[in-house]
Amino acid sequence: MKSSVLKGLAALGMTALAYSFVGAANAQSLEERAESGQPIRIGFANEIPFAYPGDDGSPKGFVNVITIGILEKMGYSNIEPVQTEWGGLIPGLNANRFDIVTGGMNILADRCANIAFSEPIAKVGDGFIVAPGNPNDIGDYSSLVTSEAVMVTGAGYSNIEAARAVGVSDANIMQVPGPTEILAAVRAGRADAGAGTYFTMKQLADSSGGAVEASDPNAMPEDSFNWAGIGFRETDQDFLAKFNTALADYIGSGEMLAAVSEYGYGEGSLPGDQTTEWVCDNR
Repeated sequence: MKSSVLKGLAALGMTALAYSFVGAANAQSLEERAESGQPIRIGFANEIPFAYPGDDGSPKGFVNVITIGILEKMGYSNIEPVQTEWGGLIPGLNANRFDIVTGGMNILADRCANIAFSEPIAKVGDGFIVAPGNPNDIGDYSSLVTSEAVMVTGAGYSNIEAARAVGVSDANIMQVPGPTEILAAVRAGRADAGAGTYFTMKQLADSSGGAVEASDPNAMPEDSFNWAGIGFRETDQDFLAKFNTALADYIGSGEMLAAVSEYGYGEGSLPGDQTTEWVCDNR
């Protein structure tokens, strides 16, 4: 019996030791991981053209391209893509399942309270997909109220708060996992308008074979524009500061614009002079 107890205690000790090693690994900062040669894990959902997996699982989309380009300028090329649902990006980052969020996430006050953002990488307008001919004359969020339209958008998307802000009721806001389901809801007539970034909505319209069309982005008010950034854990401020230094040299360069042109990102998508601090305070 005594031998069995000792063996059991020894086993418990080994298990505790194993967990301590796992905990130590998880406690490493991003800078420590990168400097020790471990892969930098980038987390994203399936959000064309921002960030999505290619047929071979490789990271595609202009946010992934920009992020990887910056990391390479910093001397890091060991990158590991991690795909997840949109709603799992911030929780996954803070749970250490990946190191950076590259999902094409708008910088918003409530998100700034949970993660740290890089300086902006793009200025992003909202858009809708609607039935051909736009029968409900949907051009901005206020028109959803006027027409009593049902809007479908992704769970966790900034479009939810934008719609609520002008009086769209929660009963008329349908939340789904992502772009595929947004398109399906509008095609099936379960929603009158699908909402997301104009980049994404235009891509959905172009891929629909004429089943839906994208609304005019110029109908959106100026305060509906947002700025996208790259997400980091609050504890990785040292790495983020170096990332921002490299970003300042890379963003808008000829090299960067050539790399992202296939995704529809041009000079008009550049973030301008707005800082993350300003965006966190005003969006």
